[in-house]
Amino acid sequence: MNIQSLIEIKKNKKIPQIAPGDTVRVSAKVIESGKERIQPFQGVVIRIKQTKSGGSFTVRRIAYGVGVERTFPFNSPLVDRVEILRHGKVRRAKLYYLRGRSGKAARLKEKRLARIGLQPSAEEVAQAEAEAAREKESLPEAPPENTQAEATRAEAPKPEAPQAEPAPLKKTEAEATKSGESPKSESAKAEAPKAEPARAEKQPKEEK
Repeated sequence: MNIQSLIEIKKNKKIPQIAPGDTVRVSAKVIESGKERIQPFQGVVIRIKQTKSGGSFTVRRIAYGVGVERTFPFNSPLVDRVEILRHGKVRRAKLYYLRGRSGKAARLKEKRLARIGLQPSAEEVAQAEAEAAREKESLPEAPPENTQAEATRAEAPKPEAPQAEPAPLKKTEAEATKSGESPKSESAKAEAPKAEPARAEKQPKEEK
């Protein structure tokens, strides 16, 4: 008899898409003496197992120099939340080699590029919405639209500027000779200095 036929398995929607090498923080529900509390467990995903019942993932961390591994089913209702802290750059599906390493040797390089189809967490979506709202508030307000009076003023034709009268043309030497005027007479008149009025000589007073 198959157990899946007796129990309906529901997928836990609070678990995002994860991959080996990711650093995650799993918030699991723990029941002790009739009381329920949430216990966080942070570590590196070293294995992902896919099965017909839903599969599971194993998280490894080092606590006080001792390696601790914990396996969480994907469909478990006891997993309250899974947060992805960073993406590790790895080339293997099973990271069992981390069990023999400690300190800096057990660190993984961070993967900068986001994976295709990765669903952002609720906190990331909230942060993006808050940043978008701040950007909208910081943008300057749009100028008010032109009123009907301003529109009529813009449509009205502008008055034409008065045209300046053309300056009188100077007579050429040929025209001046025909009219009987010497061409140099005008220039001579302009260059001739103005005669100063003769000063009246003071006559000596007659002696009485």
